Amino acid sequence: MEHINVGFLSIFPPIIAIVLALKSKDVVSSLIIGILSGTVIYVFNVPAVNGAETSFFHKLILSIEYMFTIMADKFDVMMIIFMCVLGALVAVITLAGGARAYGEWASKKVKSPVGAKLATSILGIVIFIDDYFNCLTVGTVMRPVTDQHKISREKLAYLIDAMAAPVCIIAPISSWAASILTYLPENVDRMQMFLNTIPFNFYALLTIVMVLLLSVWNLDFGPMAKFERQAKHKKTLDDIQTHTSHTDDFSARNISEKGKVYDLLIPILALILFSVLAMLYTGGYFSEDKTLFQAFGDTAPTKSLVLGGFGAVIVAFILFLPRKVLNFHDFMDGIVLGVKSMITACMILAFAWTIKGVCDVLSTGAYVSHIVEASNMPVVLIPAIVFLVAALLSFSIGTSWGTFGILIPIILTVSESVAPELIIINLAATLAGSVFGDHCSPISDTTILSSTGAACRHIDHVTTQIPYATIVAVVSFIGFIIAGLTKSWLLSFGAAFILLIISLVILHKRNSDLYGDE
Repeated sequence: MEHINVGFLSIFPPIIAIVLALKSKDVVSSLIIGILSGTVIYVFNVPAVNGAETSFFHKLILSIEYMFTIMADKFDVMMIIFMCVLGALVAVITLAGGARAYGEWASKKVKSPVGAKLATSILGIVIFIDDYFNCLTVGTVMRPVTDQHKISREKLAYLIDAMAAPVCIIAPISSWAASILTYLPENVDRMQMFLNTIPFNFYALLTIVMVLLLSVWNLDFGPMAKFERQAKHKKTLDDIQTHTSHTDDFSARNISEKGKVYDLLIPILALILFSVLAMLYTGGYFSEDKTLFQAFGDTAPTKSLVLGGFGAVIVAFILFLPRKVLNFHDFMDGIVLGVKSMITACMILAFAWTIKGVCDVLSTGAYVSHIVEASNMPVVLIPAIVFLVAALLSFSIGTSWGTFGILIPIILTVSESVAPELIIINLAATLAGSVFGDHCSPISDTTILSSTGAACRHIDHVTTQIPYATIVAVVSFIGFIIAGLTKSWLLSFGAAFILLIISLVILHKRNSDLYGDE
C-alpha cells in the first residue's frame, strides 16, 4: 500500500480508537472502529482508487480488505508466539504449585503492603533487558505476593508498567538502547551520546522516583484510590482474585501440593538466562567478531524471547515430570490452558499493530513532524516542546520505537541547525516524551502487556495509570523548560524533583480529606 498525505485527517484513527476505548471500556471494538475509519480515509483519498469509477459500497469493501492487508503486514508472529509460550510457562508453573509455594514463602518474608510494592518495583528494575519480558515476568512472579497483601491488580499493573519502559530506556544494555542507537548519527560515539541523555531523561528517572515514593508512603489518588480501597476493605482476597483474574483462572484445575518455591524460581531464572543468551546469539556475538554492545544492538528481541521461552518450558518439563509434580497429561493441559489465557491480549496487540500501520500509510507521523518543523519555536523552549510533541505522537500511534524513528532524525537535524548546544537535552526530551505517550496510550504494547501480566482489565489499568503518569509528565515539562534556559542538569532535575514531591503530598492530602484514612 502506498503512503499518502491526508493532513489533519491522519490523526483521526488513533483519536477515535482512544476516545472510544476510554468511553466504552471495550478496547477491541474501539481499535477495530479506529482502524476502519483509517482505511476508509485511505480508500477515499488514494488516487488509484478515488480516480476509478467505483461505487461507495465497493470502497467500503476495499476498506475492510485493506484493514486485513495492513494487519498481515504488521503482524509480529514472534511476539504472539512469545506471549503464548509465556502463557504456557505461567500455566504449568501455577499447576505445579510453584506460584502457590512462592506466594506462601513471600508472604512470610514480605510483611507489609509496602514491602510487596517495593519488591515488585525492585524486580522491575532488575529485569531491564526488555520491556515485554519485564511486564509479563514481573506480573507472573509478584501477583501472588501483592494479592496476599490485598494490593489491587490495577496498582500492580501500574507498578509493572512504570518499571518497564522507563527502566529499559535508561539501561545501556537493553532492546530499547539497541533501537535508539540505530537512529543516532554514524559519525559520533553512539553509546556515549545515549549515555549522555540518561541524566536529562526526566520522565524515566522521575517515574522510578515516583513509584518508590508511592510504595513507601502509600500515596494513592484518582481512580487508583478507589481500586485500592476496594482491594483493602471491600473485598476479600478470594474476591479480588475472582474479580480480576481472567488470564490465570485455574480454579477448575487441581494445583499440585508438591510444588516448591524453586519450581517457580528456576523456570523464571532459566527464562532470563536463555533470553539474554539468545539475544547475544541472534545479535551475532557467538558467530561474528562483535562486542557485547554491538551484539545487543543487532539482536532480534522477539525471536530471542521466543527461544528463551521455549528453553524455560523445557526446563520446567525436566523439573516437574521426573519428580511427579505434574504428569505428562497435566503438563500438556497446562500448555493449552496457558495459550488460551493469552488470546484476548494477542487480539488487542494484533489490532494495536494494525492501527499503527494505518497511521503509517496515512503519514500521521510526518504530519505531526511537519507541525514541529514549521512552528519556529523559541530556542530555549525547544526541549519542552519536543517533549510534548513526542508524547502526543507516541500516545497517538501507541509506540515509543515508532516515535524514535520518526522524530530523532528530525530533532537532531533541527538541533544542529538552530541550537547545537541543546542536542543532548533535545534528544533526551524526545526519548522522555516518547516513553510518556507510550506509557499512557491504550493501544501501546507495554500498556497491554502490563494489564495482562497483572491480570486486570486493560481499560482499568489505562484509566488508573494516566493521572500518575501525567503528574510526572507535567513536572518533567517544567524541568525541560528550565533545562532549555539554564542547560544545567542540577537546576532542571532538582526543580522537577521538588515539584514532584510537593505535588504528591498535596494530592495525597486532598485524597485523604475526601475519603479519610480508611
